[in-house]
Amino acid sequence: MTQQGETTLQARLEERGWPGRPLTDEPLAADLLDTRWLAGTDAYDLLEEDALTLAWLDKHGLNTGAAAADVRTHLRETRTALAAAVADPTDTAALNRVLGHGRIGLSLNAGEPVETPEVADPARHAAWMCARDLLRVMAQTPGRIRKCANPSCPLHFVDTSRKGERRWCSMAVCGNRAKARRHRTRQDRATRADST
Repeated sequence: MTQQGETTLQARLEERGWPGRPLTDEPLAADLLDTRWLAGTDAYDLLEEDALTLAWLDKHGLNTGAAAADVRTHLRETRTALAAAVADPTDTAALNRVLGHGRIGLSLNAGEPVETPEVADPARHAAWMCARDLLRVMAQTPGRIRKCANPSCPLHFVDTSRKGERRWCSMAVCGNRAKARRHRTRQDRATRADST
């Protein structure tokens, strides 16, 4: 991920009058999941058009020059597969189909092991790299990649908290909304109890 790529992506969003993306420092797999987000009640999706998709690819150094429409198709498929695997780690069929389009080539260079991603179709390269990254994140931080507990929020994150109990993409946004809902529910119950 490059800072210049993030700056370019942010400029593309501003050109369209879109709000900035939340959670931009997540690993590649979570960042693909977070290409959809909400601002208020408005939904945004980076995989809706070529320029935004290309800016996201450039941010991650994943632009192979393949047709953006083809890349977007594979990224959307992979985004769905990643979300399914995060929600239910036994739901692996779609993720395994994505992973089946590439492999890691192993070699030795000057005494150092080298792993090289090998994906035959350049349009599938970015999607495959995202799927592979999910495996890396799951291996390094088991059970720590999660969807926000707010049912209407599409964001995902890697929980890096010490106790591993993070539930919200942002305590300031989704966490506070949940607290406010619980407070209103308690108030409503108290009001109903007082009136009976």
